[in-house]
Amino acid sequence: MTDHEFDILDELYFVTSFSDLQQRTNLSPAKLEQNLRTMLEQGLIRCYWPDPDTELAYEPTSFGAIGCDSFFLASKEGLLQHNTR
Repeated sequence: MTDHEFDILDELYFVTSFSDLQQRTNLSPAKLEQNLRTMLEQGLIRCYWPDPDTELAYEPTSFGAIGCDSFFLASKEGLLQHNTR
């Protein structure tokens, strides 16, 4: 787990929007999106769109169009890895 991934997971104990996550981590939108993609592929986080209650399966081809409007939450696996580091 990279330092950026650790910092992102630190903010995802509760459902958090992309914009809030960007402000809290101080990552550029492109860098945040890149890290979120990696974490979604690894199963460390979950994605919600168009609202914080509707989970959306990760689709690499459409994520770029909706990523900045999405909400995120650490998965059980993500929390385990975050807490054992």
